[in-house]
Amino acid sequence: MVRYGNVLGSRGSVIPFFQERAKTGKLPITDSNMTRFWITLDQAVHFVIHSLSRAKGGEIFVPRIPSMKITDLAQAISPEAEQEVVGIRPGEKIHETLISEDEARNTIQFKECYLVQPNPRLREELLKGRNGARGESCGDDFKYASDNNTSWLKVEELQKLVMQISDDYAIEQSRWSMDDVPE
Repeated sequence: MVRYGNVLGSRGSVIPFFQERAKTGKLPITDSNMTRFWITLDQAVHFVIHSLSRAKGGEIFVPRIPSMKITDLAQAISPEAEQEVVGIRPGEKIHETLISEDEARNTIQFKECYLVQPNPRLREELLKGRNGARGESCGDDFKYASDNNTSWLKVEELQKLVMQISDDYAIEQSRWSMDDVPE
């Protein structure tokens, strides 16, 4: 199993919503402290394929990906738009948690990802470096959340990603169009 953050530009992404609302000059912000993890579609696909090739069974793979502030994303999409705080909706979180404190004792850190390994024998093998991979225990007080992440996307980086996603979306939309049927 894999667990990752928001996929940039995917269905349900806030990016198309913000782009549409930017035309009004106001962007609704749930909470100015809100943070999220972000991953591109290509990164997510590659991570899933990589995780499938490494999986033994029962573990959860979590990529080490950057966080961003919702206010920075709003600024990246429409710097001139007013940001209007509208309040949190029922069930919505201010920050996203990919690994909780409860999972910390079973979590192993690698360079590119975290692995929640509930099997004690396999966990020990990974910590000792057997099978070619060696990780470090995250410790009992570990928590991987979008507000305590060490990697952050800045406004300029978000602007580049939004442009790339818009271009990729336009290419894919035209590529998979059903309008032109070959004769």
